[in-house]
Amino acid sequence: MSTRDANGTDRATLVFILVFLLYMFDYIDRQVVTALFPFLKSDLGLSDTQTGLLVSAVYWSIVAFAFPASILVDRWSRKYSVGIMVALWSVATGAAAFVKTFPMLLLTRFGVGVGESGYSPGGTAMISWLYPEEKRSRMLGLWNASIPIGSLLGVVIGGLVAASWGWHRAFGLVALPGLVVGLLFLLLARDYRTVKLEVPARAAFAARKMRAREIVSEFVRKPSLLLTYAAFAGNTFVTSAYLNWMPSYFNRFWDMPMARAGLTTGLVLIFSAGGAPLGGFLADLWGKRRANARPLFAGLASLASAAIWITAFGLLHGTPQLVAMMIGAAVSVLYISGASALTQDVVHPGLWAVSWSLCVIVQNLLGSSLGPLVTGAISDWRDLRTAFLVVPAASALAGCLFLAASRYYVRDKRRVEPVEVEERKTSSAA
Repeated sequence: MSTRDANGTDRATLVFILVFLLYMFDYIDRQVVTALFPFLKSDLGLSDTQTGLLVSAVYWSIVAFAFPASILVDRWSRKYSVGIMVALWSVATGAAAFVKTFPMLLLTRFGVGVGESGYSPGGTAMISWLYPEEKRSRMLGLWNASIPIGSLLGVVIGGLVAASWGWHRAFGLVALPGLVVGLLFLLLARDYRTVKLEVPARAAFAARKMRAREIVSEFVRKPSLLLTYAAFAGNTFVTSAYLNWMPSYFNRFWDMPMARAGLTTGLVLIFSAGGAPLGGFLADLWGKRRANARPLFAGLASLASAAIWITAFGLLHGTPQLVAMMIGAAVSVLYISGASALTQDVVHPGLWAVSWSLCVIVQNLLGSSLGPLVTGAISDWRDLRTAFLVVPAASALAGCLFLAASRYYVRDKRRVEPVEVEERKTSSAA
């Protein structure tokens, strides 16, 4: 597969930049609501549990629509599926600028999740095609750096705009850029031909279409894959809890105004922007010497993350606590690059997006959607500091699951038939 055209333009780099920007705007639109919690509580009279529900609604919607959206990605078109999803989440975010009640605001957050349900599977599949397997962790790591950057911008922009012009305008402002980049993606991005779901020819047997049970086996008979899905849930439970409640933590326990709390949260989050690329580089580097490096590295990183967060909120205060939170933010995402690559390594290329969508479903259903909600509930019961001390147990569990996955990874990877993935030569989506 060539990613260069006749005039020497690097298509892989162009597509990567576009999918990076779209993932960044995805998280800006997703996380802007967290900086608005105090304003929403005051204006709409919400409890902590209700404000946590505004975050969880996005994840539940993703859970409901990720699988059908991934089928569109794998069986129809990466390019056009992504374009449709960007339009949906941007319009839903913009609609929140016009609502005046909690039920209507909650409905727009469900709409954001519908749009975002197919973007991550589509982007993951495209990057898996654009770059060779030995670079997959690194490139997925660079791509995932857009998550903390987008989250940071969402929190900072949301807090500053809401403090000056109100929370309605914060939603309206962040909705527009994604539409612009989405249009550029449709105009400039390349795609690969839809991969046939076939069993390759062997000896006297011709290639044939995969049976339904063989497709199911691509997932259920791969222990490393199932364990990785579950481990993702443990880690995303922790990161979503901290990501969504950290501004409120600084507001309540450090007596910071909300705008400054958003900026301080951004300072913490910026450290996680380097964690995913670093983790991808280290996982690929270790992979040259150890075949199961990707899940093994993810497991060790997850255990280290749990230890750092427990230390930060159980033993430290003031500046030392802030420093520990910065380190924790970076270490918390070290796992994601190698673990994301694993979900692609051990399945048929025609099922790349479906594999990632199943991971998205598990991590959002059991992790991201529950993290903010459980944290809010513990906060209502005791206080937010207690909640922050409890949640790292999920990362410790994730570490154990990744270590278990490392025992099966090499065997599962060998069971994948080699398939050529070719660039689509026409603009047709067929």
